Amino acid sequence: MIKAIEKNLERGIQLLNSITDSEYSNATVPPYFSSIGCNIRHVLDAFTSIINAFGSGHVDFTDRKRNTICEVKTEEGIRYINETIQKLLAFKNEDFSKIISVTDNLGNGDITINYTLENALAYAHSHAIHHFASIGFLVNQLGIELQDADFGYNPTTPKK
Repeated sequence: MIKAIEKNLERGIQLLNSITDSEYSNATVPPYFSSIGCNIRHVLDAFTSIINAFGSGHVDFTDRKRNTICEVKTEEGIRYINETIQKLLAFKNEDFSKIISVTDNLGNGDITINYTLENALAYAHSHAIHHFASIGFLVNQLGIELQDADFGYNPTTPKK
């Protein structure tokens, strides 16, 4: 699972290496007016929340750092991606079937439920793919050419 996550996050690095800080931080595309950088930061915050649980056994998706500098500087986004990958690789021998508690707000206030560590990582990976699809929309609207034709596609999505 860690290898699949690493491969997907490396797609983000490839994208960030091909765009400017201005393109990365551009938040002019409706309807959400969110930038590529905001989406990258949001994805990585989810993984960071899980990484922080390796010691505590508790993930809190409502308590994110929201490192805004990595939303506007591609170099910082790349650094955050690489840091996340390295931390995940360091845990590759963990017991991913371990039960952890996860707090999130699903719309009616915070709730805490039990997951396995692998459930949380699978969620974050799927979440990343979903946001990469949103990034693909932004890239298209900003007139940026994607080098990776599979960027943002779920592996189960049929090819046309």
